[in-house]
Amino acid sequence: MQDASLTSTNARGDATHYDVVVVGGGMVGAAAAIGLGQLGLSVAVIESRQPQPYDVEQPLDVRVSAISVASEQLLTRLGAMDELLLMRHAPYTGLETWELDDCLTAFSAEQVGQAHLGYFFENRLIQLSLWLQIRKMDNVTLLCPHKVTQFGRLSDSQQVSIELDNGDKITTRLLIGADGAQSQVRQWSGIGVTGWDYAQSAMLINISTQTPQQSVTWQQFTPAGPRSLLPLPGNHASLVWYDDANRIKQLSQLNDLQLAQQIRQHFPPRLDPNFTVENRGSFRLTRRHAQGYYQDNLVIIGDAAHTINPLAGQGVNIGFKDVDVLVAQIANAIGSGEIWWHTPVLKRYQQARYYDNQLMMTAMDAFYAGFSNDLLPLKLLRNGALKLANIDSPLKRKVLKYALGLT
Repeated sequence: MQDASLTSTNARGDATHYDVVVVGGGMVGAAAAIGLGQLGLSVAVIESRQPQPYDVEQPLDVRVSAISVASEQLLTRLGAMDELLLMRHAPYTGLETWELDDCLTAFSAEQVGQAHLGYFFENRLIQLSLWLQIRKMDNVTLLCPHKVTQFGRLSDSQQVSIELDNGDKITTRLLIGADGAQSQVRQWSGIGVTGWDYAQSAMLINISTQTPQQSVTWQQFTPAGPRSLLPLPGNHASLVWYDDANRIKQLSQLNDLQLAQQIRQHFPPRLDPNFTVENRGSFRLTRRHAQGYYQDNLVIIGDAAHTINPLAGQGVNIGFKDVDVLVAQIANAIGSGEIWWHTPVLKRYQQARYYDNQLMMTAMDAFYAGFSNDLLPLKLLRNGALKLANIDSPLKRKVLKYALGLT
């Protein structure tokens, strides 16, 4: 791996060329850079901030992700999983969801022959483990801290030109936008988006408890929104409080003791009441889906292509699926002698991911709409469905495997 300070050979005139340039060095962008670097391609990653080094004494971050078995397999192939498991993490073996106490649906790793359903990691540690792997690679360059000031297309060849905030210029055969929901790459390309803002927001609350590390993540639906617990390492957990945006804004203004009292009143009694609030954050819920994932010499992945309701914690997992498919399509093209950056290859990536992502987003919307009211007939119907769904059956196992990315 080369650092940005070592790549100033273009003397601010001649552009440096890379096979692939990834804009955005977060979890999904860094994973794509490694996967394509493993194919022997030269890759540059443009990112404005590098992840903070790991220190076990650092407080737990509020931004955590549930990494599915499929995402774990990808991270293993990328060489990042061993490093990640040396940092803070919490495996989980069960998932439970309910509205009424006697209508609970429970999933377990045993039902699909797995040792666990996944891991909870802090987002920044996932990113850090990937960056540590990038630093071992001679053909992947981190251009950090830098931002893009201008994109363009070279008139005499199928290449994209990029100018950085320090004046350096680079060119590439394939530009990858992994730069989040407000993607600069997507906006420059003119790819449109459809979507909306949900009426709800979510509050993330890290707590310390007297309960040892838990192995089950759970979620109770209420008409105001779900209440969830995500296991964290040691005597810690992350609570997720979904509610009306004004209500979340009100909760954000409380001090830690006041917030803890509100949690005890509004979370299910299975939450150990002997806890202390340690950290919190909040965000609005949005749904966005790009109208396409590619143009000539350009492709978008992760949140640049789709943002999803976080009810089932699938956001980063479907982003990692994007990476897996994109790398596989380019590898197949290289292996068959096809021009790997050409439109037919990128089109196959979109065909493999677009409708799968649409299906997951629609399923989350159905959950959101189905549980966002207190109409008695619908309440009886949805709780009956949850109770029926708890019956161990091939369909239940198939749904769980799909959620884990195993099908």
